Amino acid sequence: MLHWSLVFLVIALIAGVLGLTGIAGMSAHIAWILFVIFLVLWLISFFMRGGRSPRV
Repeated sequence: MLHWSLVFLVIALIAGVLGLTGIAGMSAHIAWILFVIFLVLWLISFFMRGGRSPRV
């Protein structure tokens, strides 16, 4: 999820440099949504295991 967020962020930056504002805005918005979903899922998994590191 974080990987795709970074991919869309890079697409947004490249499109912004090239002057494609519509594509840049849409890609930045998708990157933001994916990052928020990643953050929520990460927080849920962190609290579900009680903040402990996994046993080896």
